[in-house]
Amino acid sequence: MFGSPGDREIAAAIPCDQNLAGRTSLDQAVALMAMADAVLSNDSGLMHVAAALQRPQLALFGPSDALRTGPRSAKARMLRLGIDCSPCNKRVCPLRHHRCLEDLTPAMALLQLADFDR
Repeated sequence: MFGSPGDREIAAAIPCDQNLAGRTSLDQAVALMAMADAVLSNDSGLMHVAAALQRPQLALFGPSDALRTGPRSAKARMLRLGIDCSPCNKRVCPLRHHRCLEDLTPAMALLQLADFDR
């Protein structure tokens, strides 16, 4: 798992084998990502790095527009719920529920990741 020092607390709450949030430089994160079997990411800069590296990836989208900001790679898939109010492109939900992200479950992502042809 990669992220900035600001991501350490939330990353610690997610079970994983290697939590490197805030412990790698960008160069190190890119080098390690190049060796990944698959990448699970949010809509972020590292999502685009994974696409550039042509790693199989699943990108999670909530309020941002997957068609506009999604990864540009034939090996990328995007997971979004498609609820009526998304994409709104707002960091703070104007409807005060953020269901577009909160209702995305780990099981949904794992199902998609398990379906990758490797």
